[in-house]
Amino acid sequence: MKEFLAELMDLPGVSGQEEEVAKRIAGEFSGYCDEVRTDRFFNVYGIKKGRASGGNPVPRVMLAAHMDEVALMVRDIDENGFLKVTKVGGVDQRILLAQEVTVYGREKLHGVVTTVPPHLQETGDTRKVVKMKDLSVDVGYCAEKVRELVRIGDLITFCNPMVSMQGSMVNGKSIDDRAGVAMLKGVLQELDSLSFEAEVCAVATVQEEVGARGAMLSAFQAEPDIGIAIDVTHGETPDASPDDTYSMEKGIVICKGPNMHPGLTERILETAREYGIDCQISTCARPTGTDARSIQVSRAGVPSILVEIPLRYMHTTVETLNLDHLKMGARLIALFIASLKEGWQEWLKY
Repeated sequence: MKEFLAELMDLPGVSGQEEEVAKRIAGEFSGYCDEVRTDRFFNVYGIKKGRASGGNPVPRVMLAAHMDEVALMVRDIDENGFLKVTKVGGVDQRILLAQEVTVYGREKLHGVVTTVPPHLQETGDTRKVVKMKDLSVDVGYCAEKVRELVRIGDLITFCNPMVSMQGSMVNGKSIDDRAGVAMLKGVLQELDSLSFEAEVCAVATVQEEVGARGAMLSAFQAEPDIGIAIDVTHGETPDASPDDTYSMEKGIVICKGPNMHPGLTERILETAREYGIDCQISTCARPTGTDARSIQVSRAGVPSILVEIPLRYMHTTVETLNLDHLKMGARLIALFIASLKEGWQEWLKY
């Protein structure tokens, strides 16, 4: 999973233009699925069928993790060739100064986000947050050349590949939620060694960062009986409240709240206890900002679960993850799917 995640992090996949990363995911899924297809918006569907027994109804389980990433977009080119930019998704402009970026114009260009050296700033300026409208990207060309290569609306991603840290920790850009996609692959691998009856539809979704749109489309297409969304949540840091963050060492996080089905949530927690898989529990009293919100209300409604991976520094260029959580999460979800045998409909009751 580490190698696959590193590959995904290197590929561009900004919300609304995920074609390149979708192709890589489809190729990887094909080694573990009975069928792989991609829809017109580049949601990738990997279908894996279990072996039904006794003529019982087979549950259709949809797994979802989004492939898109937050980024920037060109909104103007000034008279000196600097690119004025806006956000795609939840980018915090405080982290942008002096970052390296890639501009996807008529050709791929390396650039840097401009910043004023401290020597040239007025007293007090270093304590101010630079507004998005005042940020620019420098690609090193004159205005005439820039206008030949770059158009309004072209996308800009960050240049931060995976970096290995101590132990099983890694960091880089777009781990949210390429880590979830890597976990999808892990689930498919785990199922190869298990006996299960369900029909599994693993979906790498698009446009989550701009409103969980890909999950809305793919859940309508997949028509699942059960939905499992995989996304990241906030890992503990010294400057964030412990009430809003989760340990980077104590296992994946299972979310409880009105967006999640209580019976299925309890069942996956029972599975974790049965197999000694560490879990943490989070609560969310409103619709989550994940694919779970779209899956739950698709068609006539889909009972859903949310599995979360603790992640530090979300929506930055140094998102930090414990790779052990991907293995633990993949194993737990696969074991939960394997437990969906005769009588699984009873778990859907409140």
